Order: sequence, then structure tokens, then C-alpha cells
Amino acid sequence: MVGYPESLTDPSFRGQILTFTYPLLGNYGVPPAGARDRTGLPILESEEVQVRGVVVRGTTPPSHWSSSRSLAQWMAEEGVPGVRGVDTRRLTEHLRSNGVVRGVVDVAAADAPPSDAELARAIAHAPGYAEENYMAEVAPKSPAVLGRSKGPLVAVLDCGVKASILRALLDRGVAVLRLPYDHEVPTRWDGRRVQGLLVGNGPGDPAELAPTIEELRRPSTRALPTLGICLGHQLLALARGATTFKLKYGHRGQNKTICFADGRALIVSENHGYAVDARSLRGTGLESWATNPDDGTLEGFRDGSGRVLALQGHPEGHPGPQEASFAFDRFVGKVKRRA
Repeated sequence: MVGYPESLTDPSFRGQILTFTYPLLGNYGVPPAGARDRTGLPILESEEVQVRGVVVRGTTPPSHWSSSRSLAQWMAEEGVPGVRGVDTRRLTEHLRSNGVVRGVVDVAAADAPPSDAELARAIAHAPGYAEENYMAEVAPKSPAVLGRSKGPLVAVLDCGVKASILRALLDRGVAVLRLPYDHEVPTRWDGRRVQGLLVGNGPGDPAELAPTIEELRRPSTRALPTLGICLGHQLLALARGATTFKLKYGHRGQNKTICFADGRALIVSENHGYAVDARSLRGTGLESWATNPDDGTLEGFRDGSGRVLALQGHPEGHPGPQEASFAFDRFVGKVKRRA
């Protein structure tokens, strides 16, 4: 119902066809192109639509003071195809029974539709999801410092991080050193000492990010207070010797429950197709911190020293609840105590 501009610009969805179960999309339109917030970050999650296709039941003209264009106009400007008039709730039931499936959106003239055989050949010849290097497409090409804060400097290994994660750090009074996913985390930058590390979300199979995993194993990098979110949660686990696996369905939505070891249950936004095998934490120095009550998968871990904290869900929301935003407070608190 809400959050479609953020979902469509989330780099974690790179290379995917996204379907929405809510039957009427577009009611509050799309912000102006290039719109930014007070920190200089895009008000959406990245600079562009990241998905390869969109499937909706129906659309409606926008009615909102901040809208500059409709959902359909935005998709056309970005060159991303969409399909309207599909029973997306029935499609969702199919996906929930059969798991994530490969699909194709064909843009053709009304009087020359493709045959089923042609569509099947298109899918057969398309590269597999794990065969494409999406991280290189969504990560920055070079390091950059964000924010004018004189507070501690936090490095972010960017595999396709959402703008709202960066904003959550800047709002807490730290400066951010944004690094490409395969970049070495420096101990100092422009005369300032790096005091913490965040590894955020991104697309693809975490096991394919060998350069990032190796960087997270370096002693100087491991010594930093570290927060992992979504893909970062998986990468930190892999760096410590744990394993990941592909989920049949994935967790995608704004209302996912996670249960913490202290008995609390919170609602978070999630978007991931891989998970950390909780059994593989044995011997890694990591301990389970949160689990998913629906399927028992690992939702969070920490280490005995308190230096590492990781969540599979998104504590920043956008779209979704922000009940777990205390994870940022804990992380930034450790960074400031270290400074």
C-alpha cells in the first residue's frame, strides 16, 4: 500500500521482477527526479529504479502534494517495463507454494504478442541470478565521506546500501566513509581515525562476495565495532566461518516478526533470499541473538565481546517499522565510546 518508491529503488532488488500484493498502486505518486534530503542523500533508497520489471493489479492517478509524476510515468522515464491487470494475490499464492521463480516481461506490440515457446526460450537463455555481479552495478566506484559531522568516522562497506541506512548514521552525529564493497577498510582517512564499521544490504548471493569476506577477516577490520544489516549480516557470518543457504521463498515484506533472546518480539522490514545457518555458528565466537518464529531461521547474532552486532532485518525501515532502530543507537554508542 505504501513504500513502493522505496522498494523500487532498493539496490537489494537489483535484477529482480517485483510484484505487489496490494491491488492499487501509485496513489501518492513519485517525488521529483533527483530530490535529496538535508544530508544530500536521495530521499528514496538510491538514484534509480533498481528492479527489472514490475507486476501490479492496478494503478491510480496520484494525489499528493509532493508528487511530480505518476508511477507509470516514472517507470517509462527509467525504461523499466511493467505489467498491469494481473491478479497479483493469486500470483503471490503461487510464489508462496513454489518458491522464487524465474520470470520474463516481454514488451511487444498488441497485435504481435510472443508465443509461450518464445518466452520460455528467453528465460532459458537468460543468465541465472547468481551468475550476475549486481554488487559492482550498485556499489560506489570510489570512496567518499558523507556528512560534515566532527564526530567519529564510520566506514560503510557498500554492497548496495540503502540511503536510509546512511541517513540513520548521519542523524546520530557520525561522519560516514562510504567504500566500494571490495575496498580495504583503512585505519585512517584524511587524517581521521576510522572508529567503526557498518556492512549493509545489497543484492545477490553473499558467498560470491569473496573480496568483502576476506576484508572482514583482516585483524584491523575485525577490531572495529561492527554492525551488519541484511546482506551484511550474512557476510559477517561467512567471514567468521559460518555458512549461508538459499531460502525457498525468501523474506520480503514490511511486517516480519523477529524474536530476541530476551523475550522481546519486534516487527521489521525484510528483503532477502539467503539466510545464515544457525547451526554453523558453533565454534565461530558468534551467538544467536534473534530468530524468525515462522520458519526458525536466524535473524540476528552478536559476539561475546560485544564488538559485533548483526540483524537480518532492516532496523531503519523505509518502508516499514523502525522498532529495531535501537541497533543503530547501540552501534553508534560503541563507536563514540571508542573515539
